[in-house]
Amino acid sequence: MTRLAFVVPLALALAGCAAVTQPATTHNVASADLKNATGQSVGTATLTEVPGGVRIGVEVKALRAGTKGVHIHEVGTCDGPQFTTAGGHFNPEKKQHGALNPQGPHGGDLPNLVVDSAGTGRLETTNNKITLGAGPASLLDADGSALVIHAAPDDFRTDPTGNSGARIVCGVIVKRPPRQEGSPRQGY
Repeated sequence: MTRLAFVVPLALALAGCAAVTQPATTHNVASADLKNATGQSVGTATLTEVPGGVRIGVEVKALRAGTKGVHIHEVGTCDGPQFTTAGGHFNPEKKQHGALNPQGPHGGDLPNLVVDSAGTGRLETTNNKITLGAGPASLLDADGSALVIHAAPDDFRTDPTGNSGARIVCGVIVKRPPRQEGSPRQGY
């Protein structure tokens, strides 16, 4: 019995050490440096693959106050000042625009971003129509993807853009190396 009393705690201690020496990593992570039409950095976006989709966090500064449409676009290119090189909305399922559209939404349709009177705004959402892994819904395909902020709010209904106006901010979505569990967070 005394031998068992010694072996069990030793086995538990060794199991705990094994867990410490082999840290787990998070899922796929990507980010975007958000720039305005003059190339000035005005924010960041962090995308993290989580069970059930991709968690997206957007933080902006130095923007005009108001509600802005936010979308993921199909090409990872952000040539200013109009950012048309980012293509249309990311739409692997060939749907129409908007969560309120019976034939929608696009995979790249996101909630609106509210920018306060100080010019700052934050958006957090999870999107189950995209992935940072492999497959047709991947934002990290051969031509990449971009996150775009528009001048006006998205009406969540009108195809193809939700009447969200001009593209005023754009950031190419790039894969980041996964961080170790317990390491400091970067980005949002």
